[in-house]
Amino acid sequence: MREPDQLPSTLNEYYQRARTGMSEENRAYFLSGAGNEETLIGNEQAFGHAKITPRPLRGMGGGSTETSLLGQTFSSPLLIAPFAYHRLLHPSGEVATAHGAEAQNTKMVLSAQSSAEIKQVRAAGNVCDWFQLYWMGSREVTLELAEMALAAGFSTLVLTIDAPVQGVRDREIEAGFRLPPEVSAVNLSGFAPPQFPALTEDQSVVFDGIAPTLPDWDDVAWLIQSVQVPVLLKGILHPDDAAKSLSIGAAGVIVSNHGGRVLDKAPATLDVLPAIVAKVGPKYPVLMDGGIRRGVDIFVALALGAKAVLVGRPIVCGLAVAGELGVSHVLRLLRDELEVAMLLSGCATLDDTTRDMVHLKL
Repeated sequence: MREPDQLPSTLNEYYQRARTGMSEENRAYFLSGAGNEETLIGNEQAFGHAKITPRPLRGMGGGSTETSLLGQTFSSPLLIAPFAYHRLLHPSGEVATAHGAEAQNTKMVLSAQSSAEIKQVRAAGNVCDWFQLYWMGSREVTLELAEMALAAGFSTLVLTIDAPVQGVRDREIEAGFRLPPEVSAVNLSGFAPPQFPALTEDQSVVFDGIAPTLPDWDDVAWLIQSVQVPVLLKGILHPDDAAKSLSIGAAGVIVSNHGGRVLDKAPATLDVLPAIVAKVGPKYPVLMDGGIRRGVDIFVALALGAKAVLVGRPIVCGLAVAGELGVSHVLRLLRDELEVAMLLSGCATLDDTTRDMVHLKL
């Protein structure tokens, strides 16, 4: 998409321009979900059901969105979620996204399926130093990918555990989505990803073919012990799995259903967040993604116990509409809206956003 002469004024205008300006194939890939899209829609609806009770007349001196996470200081509790193939949206791809993130001092998690070379993206800004891993079918190959990221200067690994196979995405199928020849997961070109058999009438063939390539908790514990950097697990939806992550040494968890792109009918992430936080306690880093479209949504997630949030589709829309400037502007709008929500709710700092301020109306 051509960068506009005038940027959108609001986040909703970004979302509308991106949707109308994208090709049908790109809309299907970036903005749709699995199956009937119940989980995709549910993620957003959960925030629509949340109501904030403000606490006026509280001292607002020294206000800040600053937070600490994994020994690092963040200017705000907002990160860019990993998503693949940014070059479908802009010629500079992930490099443009990293430039936009750097302009707003916002942490970016680079997807293993980046369409830009890993060292180029890492060089685009200090904030892009978290790398998303997928399990590559064996311990040895997964560790090789992790070591490649560490050698490129990445300091934190995010292992996505909820997508061993692709979800059934009707809109992609109907649109005939295919990657163009000039776009690929360039950093995986030297790896042999696991090959999954096609779905057949004999379901056991599918399961027998996939099962040997899937990790279990022992594999994840081995990976955590094998690298000398923090590893977060992305794709947690059950409190017991969060507790297991803590017990094996994961640095934190990301409550996520993959943006509604894998298992349709999975619960909305906001709905399960409070129980997960209650299970592992307030000190363990619990992050979340899914359904966040406005700064006030970030406020709600923080009040319910998230240490930080990751956003994907808002960044997709910013990149599609206006490249790196669009990414920067969307991040700025989200943070500005968060600050307004904090001020109007009587919260000078993120610690002031407490559970009793948010009510989930089902």
